[in-house]
Amino acid sequence: MTTAFRRLLVVTLLFGLGLPAAAAGDTPQQVIAAAARKVVKIYGAGGLRGLEGYQSGIIVAADGKIATAASTVLDSDEIDCVLDDGRRFRARLVGVDPRRELALLAIDAEGLPAFAPAAAERAAPGTRVLALSNLFGVAVGDERVSAQRGVVSAVVPLAARRGAAEAPYRGAVYVLDCTTNNPGSAGGALVDARGRLLGMLGKELRSTASGIWLNYALPTDELARGCAEIEAGTVARPAAVEVRPFDPRRLGIVLVPDLLDSTPAYVESLVPDSPAARAGLVRDDLVIAVNGRAVPSRAAVERALGELAAGDPVRLAVVRDGAVVDVDLGPRPQDKETR
Repeated sequence: MTTAFRRLLVVTLLFGLGLPAAAAGDTPQQVIAAAARKVVKIYGAGGLRGLEGYQSGIIVAADGKIATAASTVLDSDEIDCVLDDGRRFRARLVGVDPRRELALLAIDAEGLPAFAPAAAERAAPGTRVLALSNLFGVAVGDERVSAQRGVVSAVVPLAARRGAAEAPYRGAVYVLDCTTNNPGSAGGALVDARGRLLGMLGKELRSTASGIWLNYALPTDELARGCAEIEAGTVARPAAVEVRPFDPRRLGIVLVPDLLDSTPAYVESLVPDSPAARAGLVRDDLVIAVNGRAVPSRAAVERALGELAAGDPVRLAVVRDGAVVDVDLGPRPQDKETR
């Protein structure tokens, strides 16, 4: 699909679905174009299944400040930002707000089109919105990011988790009626029908209460405060959450003894007729990821398994004979009761 055809399709859908005009003389196409110029494509660490190496960002200052979601994509010495016009810049990480899971980047550029996050009044439920992001990494170079139309369903405190780990942010978010929080969408812009910034799209999370995937955005007032605190160096750290390591032997995996500070997670043997044996794991497999999260050591495997909730699927990526193999072990067992 060509860039021109994709843009025409988006505009046609918006007209057909009745998105209100931005202002006198502004068409949905103009609103999307103006807002999309302030959204960037970010590339960094990742590349494994479930661990994408790309996401989105919002230009929040004309001098090259970019707000985005704090994620493993930024765990790299080389973070690239590609603007709407195709220009590529090497970005540096200014800082991270771990409570809001917000990061601030900077590139060497001047006079950029930028949103101006402010502590404005929040949008009400029922507000029609556009979500702009590089979902699934479909846009490259000077291709425009994708636009999705939706409605604000509610403004509620966030209660969500990633695996068994609870999300640290407990403030209000916009809950949306469309599937906006896809791979690559984190850090994208949520705007109203006039192109005004309402919030930043969050990462992929599940509701703590129901377990369903959430589509949400961090409101601009929280975004503005987070960026200001990062620049001022006054970010408050969230309280540490204790994670109990999970013994891989309960899945039938016997790893090599933990003799070093960072012992690689090689499989030493398997328990017969265990989930690991039935799934096809073999001796000498090297576990490199648990549910898309990189695990550089045996201890990291135990921690990653411990962060999963009982019943969550356990998917491993292993290196076998020089190739990466995905192994599905089924649901994680319940925690053992202590007496």
